[in-house]
Amino acid sequence: MRPKSPERNTSCSRWIFNGRRMTSNIARTTVVIRTFIHLLICSLIGRIRNKGKSDSQESVKTPRIRRCSEREREREREREREEEEEQKIVLRLIPRGFQREMDSQAKGVGILAMDIYFPPTCVQQDALEDHDGVSKGKYTIGLGQDCMAFCSEVEDVISMSLTVVTSLLEKYGINPKQIGRLEVGSETVIDKSKSIKTWLMEIFEECGNTDIEGVDSTNACYGGTAALFNCINWVESSSWDGRYGLVVCTDSAVYAEGPARPTGGAAAIAMLVGPNAPIALEGKFRATHMSHVYDFYKPNLASEYPIVDGKLSQTCYLMALDTCYNRFCSKFDKAEGKPFTITDADYFVFHSPYNKLVQKSFARLYYNDFLRNSSTFENDVREKLEPFSTLTVNESYQSRDLEKASHQVAKRLYDAKVQPSILLPKQVGNMYTASIYAAFASVIHNEHSTLGGQRAVMFSYGSGLASSIFSFKFQNCQHPFTLSNIASVLNISSKLESRHVISPEKFIETLKLMEHRYGAKGFVTSKDTSLLSPGTFYLTEVDNMYRRFYAKKGMSGTAPAETSWAASWAVSQPYLSHVPRMSKQNEE
Repeated sequence: MRPKSPERNTSCSRWIFNGRRMTSNIARTTVVIRTFIHLLICSLIGRIRNKGKSDSQESVKTPRIRRCSEREREREREREREEEEEQKIVLRLIPRGFQREMDSQAKGVGILAMDIYFPPTCVQQDALEDHDGVSKGKYTIGLGQDCMAFCSEVEDVISMSLTVVTSLLEKYGINPKQIGRLEVGSETVIDKSKSIKTWLMEIFEECGNTDIEGVDSTNACYGGTAALFNCINWVESSSWDGRYGLVVCTDSAVYAEGPARPTGGAAAIAMLVGPNAPIALEGKFRATHMSHVYDFYKPNLASEYPIVDGKLSQTCYLMALDTCYNRFCSKFDKAEGKPFTITDADYFVFHSPYNKLVQKSFARLYYNDFLRNSSTFENDVREKLEPFSTLTVNESYQSRDLEKASHQVAKRLYDAKVQPSILLPKQVGNMYTASIYAAFASVIHNEHSTLGGQRAVMFSYGSGLASSIFSFKFQNCQHPFTLSNIASVLNISSKLESRHVISPEKFIETLKLMEHRYGAKGFVTSKDTSLLSPGTFYLTEVDNMYRRFYAKKGMSGTAPAETSWAASWAVSQPYLSHVPRMSKQNEE
């Protein structure tokens, strides 16, 4: 007879097997174990025999072969000693606090230092209104913008990046060898293959540091946030070697003639990343929303200008804001055991294509809080917002009455929580990847003395689309990584005051020249650095192989002074000019 099928013993949840089948299984297992032991013994015997053969062969080697082996071993030992010495040098460069952090998971990872650069050339929005023949206040009130920076023909995203990175390293006394990861966020295409990060490597190669991870991140205005997350994740990971991460956000936002042109701008921001930061990321609340839309995109590689669906882009922005905010609130609730509202943050910082959208965005968060728990709001607020509580989501995006009502009730909190962030976005314009971090720099500039222990919620958006809401906690740290020192290095007031206002006619003329040069080769710039500050990098030439060459403006025609921590890093020749005929182009 065939053995019975296993039966389930419901009292103890074990299988009861037929005795004959159990015996068969034991026999098979015994055979397998014996075979395994036999193979193991044979393997050990084989190793012993091979060892004996190799020893005997070694003993009959000729003296010449033995001497060669000894020389090879000596070279290997020398290489090992050099590697050990290099490692000791790197470890000496790592701050003591960082070395302690390497022994365990890094804590309080975030932004240690910041610096910003924007072009000295700008155009006033009210003058642009007159030039374009539009109604008074269309740009200054309708968009909420005051001024717009733009690159002259000697500046671009690479020169701005070189300027801001060298400035940050010098002002904070950071040796380039202390950088272990460099990430760049940008949507301004200079080359479809070569990353902006590789141009910046010239700074680090001069100090012998080529062991730097990271490349560029690209998705409209979101690339800088992706770069920041990458650096923070690296410091928090087992791959971290104790060195700093460095994030660069750089863009030049320009538009074809039309209603979008006043929403341009240009800037580069550099952020140093590490543990025990004065601006620590609260990673457990981070929320993201990604989707596929055609609200803003650049399919024409022969043109710098995007294709923009303005109305769709605004709707996508607000939709992404809603989605990210609801996820952020849910994660906060789970982690903290209480619901999140806008009163739980001291500041809100938004990606800012134009200020009017920032106003709408904060009012939208206020409306979201009302929908979740209207009973906690005052009577006058409920009276204004209750009529809109039954709108569908899509209807709410199109309702002008809701926009007006929510803006009115949120105005007081907007002034306290958002107003400190709008200085640079209103004065410099839309800086694409740098926009949200320029707004964040504005908060530090305005409030650095009272930020300790406070929270800032950030909304980053890139068309196409990619978006995230995340938060920073401000902490009091030791010099040079203090909030007051960051504000001092940013030096925003002085940079804004030293700008040169250019007429709309000259602005349009510059854009036409840049259109002509976009993707071109074989030209030399004017090299006019009269408006640039000392230490600023500028474009000198694009040769017939499309290679770009940059120089650094010195003091009164001389080379920049050497720094105290790395004399070899002082710039005496233009960056990226390996051609001998370019070696004398460090002009004033």
